[in-house]
Amino acid sequence: MFWVYVLKSSKKDWFYVGLTSNMETRLLQRNAGRVRSTKLLSPYKLIYGRQFDDRINARDFEKFLKIRSNKEKLLRELGCFK
Repeated sequence: MFWVYVLKSSKKDWFYVGLTSNMETRLLQRNAGRVRSTKLLSPYKLIYGRQFDDRINARDFEKFLKIRSNKEKLLRELGCFK
């Protein structure tokens, strides 16, 4: 199983989209500051997660969300973005 997830920084109004096979471990790593790309704005809150059976579909959805307009649309639906 693979997860595509969206994290929100508690320090700044900033969102991160990622892909993982172990959601709990990955969130702990990011909040502990052990991931270079996100350590400056940690801690994070998980605001969205979607599970996929295979990595290909998960990666395609992650790419889709990384397009700014698609991420903004999802965040609006979740009530996180105006």
